[in-house]
Amino acid sequence: MSFARLSLARRHLLAGGLAALALPAVAAEGGSPAPGGTAVASRKASPMELALAANAPSTPTGLAISHKGRVFVMMPRFTGKEPITVGEVSPDGSVKAYPDQATNTPDAGQPQATFFHVPNGVFAPDDSLWLLDSGLPEGKGAPVPGGAKLVQMDLATNRIVRMIPLEAGVTPTSSLNDLRVEVRAGRQRAYITDQGQGEDGAILAVDLATGQVARRLSEHASTKSQKGVVKFVEERPVMQTKGDGPPQHPKGGANGIALSPDGTRLYYAPLMARRLYSVETAGLLDPKVTDTEVAATVKDLGEKGMTGGLTTDSKDRVYLSLQEHNAVGRRDPDGTITVIASDPRLIWADTFWITADRWLYISGAQVNRRPEFNHGKDLQQPPYAILRMRIDADPVDGLSQ
Repeated sequence: MSFARLSLARRHLLAGGLAALALPAVAAEGGSPAPGGTAVASRKASPMELALAANAPSTPTGLAISHKGRVFVMMPRFTGKEPITVGEVSPDGSVKAYPDQATNTPDAGQPQATFFHVPNGVFAPDDSLWLLDSGLPEGKGAPVPGGAKLVQMDLATNRIVRMIPLEAGVTPTSSLNDLRVEVRAGRQRAYITDQGQGEDGAILAVDLATGQVARRLSEHASTKSQKGVVKFVEERPVMQTKGDGPPQHPKGGANGIALSPDGTRLYYAPLMARRLYSVETAGLLDPKVTDTEVAATVKDLGEKGMTGGLTTDSKDRVYLSLQEHNAVGRRDPDGTITVIASDPRLIWADTFWITADRWLYISGAQVNRRPEFNHGKDLQQPPYAILRMRIDADPVDGLSQ
């Protein structure tokens, strides 16, 4: 599917009466100094356009677009009742199981051949699709033995060509969340965030050549969920509700990740925290480097708002999914943050993708509308918006988005 077809699909969907997704972009974000010394640029936010409206059967948090324009969404199994966890989006917005329904039917007897809970996936430079399976049976609990894995898909045959177990890097309270793949001469690696199911998170580093897995920054402050922090989306605090009990603050450790263009630093941030961090990648897979030495390379990069996904461009600028503002932010290497786009359809801004022709795509996952945040009532309103805007930089060579 070409990007020209994406545009045609967009016009077709709008003509079909998707009024709720045809709203104009909202205007500006002002500027003021942010905590931690981060500079905030004041400018008018750019508009976004609707690339696709995905009729996903459940919450699509992940987004990946192939070189030839095939679009995929990843739908975590928050309850275990979700029919599929990986889907391909057609030009008309329909979503079908990828690669098929059988693979999307979790089977504890075949944990390395079926998908349990896939929150994200990325394309490697060779256009193979790497999927991250957290191995969670119902979005919580201990990962199914053998279920946590990286799966490489060949788009030409739509078959699994490789599977890398992540058993060595997970714990009974793991919730693997986001993924980046780096493939260049003499270096084949994956980096994964473990959001955790409580306050603690971690970073996993994987050698794709050998299958070595290292768990780093476990219980480090930079991967932890920040206590007491409240996230506001669509002008309401996001609080977990269950029965008649009082609302609870949701928790979420290391979530979004991105790599610097040279691959030397990994950017990351907890889901429930307002600060951005980075760590040197050189020691993550080196058994001679201690956890203390890895932690010494962590940098607190300051305030960045409440975000989900992150990505970088060829100018080493970090894009921020500003969930509280239905907006896209961009952090320059000098620390300046600019709100570059805002749109009311971008509900729970989540996963980014940058294409070779300089389109920045982002998904609106509507996570805040899920039943667990609304006294058991599902307020999600499919189709889910996949928006895009032009940027002035390229994707990073050798890296997935």
